[in-house]
Amino acid sequence: MHTCPPPHDALEEWLEGHPSTNGKFGHLLLLQKEIDREALCQALLPYFESAHLDAREVFHADIGIDLHPDAGDGGDAPIEYPGCLPGTTRKGLFGEVMAGLITEGYELVGAHDWCVPIFLFRYHEDARNYLFALARNPERKRQTIGRLGSDFIGLLLDEDGAVVRFIAGEAKWRKTLTQSVVDSLMHGKKIDDPAGGGGKVHSGKGVWNDVNNDPPVPIGVRQLMRLLQEHDPDGYDAAILSMERALVLNDPEPLPRTDLIIIVGNGAATREKMNCLLPFKEMPDDYTAGHDLQLVEVILEDGEELIDALYESLWSDGGGDA
Repeated sequence: MHTCPPPHDALEEWLEGHPSTNGKFGHLLLLQKEIDREALCQALLPYFESAHLDAREVFHADIGIDLHPDAGDGGDAPIEYPGCLPGTTRKGLFGEVMAGLITEGYELVGAHDWCVPIFLFRYHEDARNYLFALARNPERKRQTIGRLGSDFIGLLLDEDGAVVRFIAGEAKWRKTLTQSVVDSLMHGKKIDDPAGGGGKVHSGKGVWNDVNNDPPVPIGVRQLMRLLQEHDPDGYDAAILSMERALVLNDPEPLPRTDLIIIVGNGAATREKMNCLLPFKEMPDDYTAGHDLQLVEVILEDGEELIDALYESLWSDGGGDA
């Protein structure tokens, strides 16, 4: 289970927040301040280890790695999750953990008290396959494809522990955030105009399309329900039951939803401090799903160096998983 609370003091020192809310729509701009990278990594380390722990245990069991402190390291270059994943994959994972960190650490649209009982990283099948093969042939390094479905699911629980609302997150990392990069991210890459004329138009296969066409209760809710059944069926019995009722095909019980879209990356060299790359005043016309919507922009400096330092320090003592 994910049991580590967000490091509120470290978030306050790291990111300058500029929130706005308009009815069912919220926008949050987070700007990096001057930081001590080593101190920040140490502050974030417990949260990131907690987020990845379930997948780490599952993947290592599949690979055949014994992480007990007395078992030895399994060789000169042990294969471990998530540190041994390609850099591009780790940046995607960073964005997904940030989605949970922001959901639990900041007030978002609706001012709900969200919880993230467990992250969904074990469902990243290509990462599982990549590490299994790499442990048996260290030369088989390659890029991996991302995990399908929602990047993370958070829950709002009532006093009895039943789910009364959930938040589904889409998190995207880009090395440099410019308007053209974000437009391609949200609206799809540029393609030849199907109408002709030799121009270029966005394909429409971007984040807006994915969010607008997601089922009202996505498969991530089922995945989270399965994880709760495995890890703590008694503690989350009311939550499991309410999710099951929302997932049945015949006459499901409606479950209110909040959509979260978070983009993370380095600011462009010419960026003005308060410039926003996503809509921030009112509900965007591009969003048609009809749920509450929260947009978040996280503007970093030297973000890749931070991600590398953080992921290379996870479980750096070689133990402490169980």
